[in-house]
Amino acid sequence: MEDVRSVEHPPSDYFPRRIISLQPSATVILHAVGELQRLVACTKYCVDVCAEAAQGRTIVDDSWTAHTEEIVAAKPDLVIASVPYQEKAVAEILKSGARFLGLAPHTLADIYTDIVTIAGTVGAADRGEQVIAGMQREIAGMRAQTAKLPRPRVFSEEWGKPIIASQPWVAELVDAAGGTFVGEPGKQITEGAAAAFDPQVFVAAWCGAGDRVPLLKITRNRGWHEMDAVRAQRVYCIRDEFLNTPAPTLLHGLHALAAAIHPELFPPVPGLRRITDGTREPHTENSALV
Repeated sequence: MEDVRSVEHPPSDYFPRRIISLQPSATVILHAVGELQRLVACTKYCVDVCAEAAQGRTIVDDSWTAHTEEIVAAKPDLVIASVPYQEKAVAEILKSGARFLGLAPHTLADIYTDIVTIAGTVGAADRGEQVIAGMQREIAGMRAQTAKLPRPRVFSEEWGKPIIASQPWVAELVDAAGGTFVGEPGKQITEGAAAAFDPQVFVAAWCGAGDRVPLLKITRNRGWHEMDAVRAQRVYCIRDEFLNTPAPTLLHGLHALAAAIHPELFPPVPGLRRITDGTREPHTENSALV
């Protein structure tokens, strides 16, 4: 007769001990469930988001530019990657022969699934459930605080040229923070179409730009001076990783959005920068995109 306990609680040898993370979200999730010690290599972007990942780990290319040789050299028994992928990079990962877990979240529900998937893979299913429950409680708490407030129109973008609206999970966070997301999440949009929504709050969170998006340059070059958000100086930059890393990091983005959407109720938080005419903006290599 089969021992049911051995099926429900597989030996620890079944869990990967040497993991390569090719996206910050996977690294953050491993840290959140208390299993970062399994990480043997990650990307430089992982370190930017999760400083603890820098200690004693090899830095490798991400899931857009992965190379087989780097992966093989780290001797992983699992590689975790997430969108955006490049077909050639995925082929490089598969050629390494390591087990591959590929993620492609779009919504908060997808992100919760990714958390429980990674947590279960490393034998920390209970901790994964706790992390999810904590995120859900905080988002629900924010929703309760903003439920009876006015709901200004909010446009948030994750890229500047072409303009790409932020992902569906950001639209969900905007809703929880008391705003109405305008535009189609995750889709390309023209300057004119974005302006036609006349958002009352504009948020830029460009991938890879940190908090250095050139807000003045954006609004001037796009001719958005008549936009409600621009006239009211409700133009904000939120740190890239706070909105673009589908992991518990999003809770920082939630609070930054709340402070941008309802500053009368929520104070400014680290990672949120507001446009101010006459103030010199930080340099960013992505400023050429506007």
